[in-house]
Amino acid sequence: MSTEARPPSVSLLLESDAGRALAATHGHKPAVAAIRAAIAEARQSGSFAPDRLLQMAAQSLSARRPNLRPVWNLTGTVLHTNLGRALLSERAVAAATVAMQRPVALEYDVAGGARGERDSVVREALRALTGAEGAVLVNNNAAAVTLMLDTFARGGEVIVSRGELIEIGGAFRLPDIMAATGARLREVGTTNRTHLRDYEAAIGEDTRLIMKVHPSNFRIEGFTSEVTAAVLAPLARKHGIPLVNDLGSGTLVDLSRYALPKEPTVAEAIAEGADIVTFSGDKLLGGPQAGLAVGRAELIGRMARNPLKRALRLDKIRLAALEATLEDYRTAANPDGAVPTLFFLARRADEIAARAARLVAPVAEVLGEDFEVRVEECRSQVGSGASPTATLPSAGLAIRGDSLEDLASRLRSLPEPVIGRIAEGALWLDLRCLAREDEARFLANLAHLAPR
Repeated sequence: MSTEARPPSVSLLLESDAGRALAATHGHKPAVAAIRAAIAEARQSGSFAPDRLLQMAAQSLSARRPNLRPVWNLTGTVLHTNLGRALLSERAVAAATVAMQRPVALEYDVAGGARGERDSVVREALRALTGAEGAVLVNNNAAAVTLMLDTFARGGEVIVSRGELIEIGGAFRLPDIMAATGARLREVGTTNRTHLRDYEAAIGEDTRLIMKVHPSNFRIEGFTSEVTAAVLAPLARKHGIPLVNDLGSGTLVDLSRYALPKEPTVAEAIAEGADIVTFSGDKLLGGPQAGLAVGRAELIGRMARNPLKRALRLDKIRLAALEATLEDYRTAANPDGAVPTLFFLARRADEIAARAARLVAPVAEVLGEDFEVRVEECRSQVGSGASPTATLPSAGLAIRGDSLEDLASRLRSLPEPVIGRIAEGALWLDLRCLAREDEARFLANLAHLAPR
């Protein structure tokens, strides 16, 4: 390796075989920036060997990683908000890819050759799956609630039980969003007990909505009483006031099939008499981030005509993925096998334990003698505010030893970070969300673990 007293020019290095390879692989501008950075670093030693400079540039470019990069979710939380919530089905990924690569009939009526309306892409599927007359789509459920309040309650009152004044992640508080839309909150009942007579006594000339809010991320237990949507519906109809049921996460299937507590499905909420039901697309539904409002056609139409709707609408990629996810529900013989969220919830603990048994020896070999790795039972959770107090029997790798925080940090520093959780004196890698076909890739990634 030769040593140069003066640095070679950037253009000279780029014209070499190695330089052209860097530009072809990483792009011209990043290659130029990396070479300049290598020259600047080499000034400290005064050694400007061209091959060494190109090697330094190559190492720098190879170390560049996107901020939004894939990780291994071994936390035991299926719908982990900080890790992107639901994984999309194969059908949804394929549909989103087509929408990214090709022009699509987003707002175009192919049959009539005229302008169309984007929500019509999934309206019929949502009608079939929920029994609702109409549907409107926005970018998340908070947006759906915002649009609904802005459309119907600006300048008026919305009746809500005190036990349902929720706050969700990111400090989204129902009273605050009501204030932002110009609606006035009318609280009824107490934190733990609300009766039908409380709602009836609160109805007045300024009442615009009666709102039922699902407490998706907390539970009140003990001496409690609430009024169900089915009981509220006749009261709302009697006074000609729309009843809104905000399900939060929302589900199209009965969660009791996974040994989870029964939650109202969207179809059940419509059948109980709600005029509008709002819910999320990227939680229990298992699709892309979206907010959905379904219900009476006339009311849904008013929401769709609100000027705010344009600011909150879905883009073509998420709309394509949502349409495909709904088709999974409509056409798959068993949606548990088609929708990843349902697939992960349906997994049996013995199947997960068998996966852990296959991985325990190679993982222990990588970690070395400083750590004990054992297959142990654990509990998974749904996440994203769904069934907050319920857990599912699962299994994983329990790692014990000194400096578990350091090990967790090293696992997060892998090319594809491995995210577990530390509890009860162990670092747990819950394998509920690890597919069998991913085991080899997981071990290959783990082989890059930095030494202690």
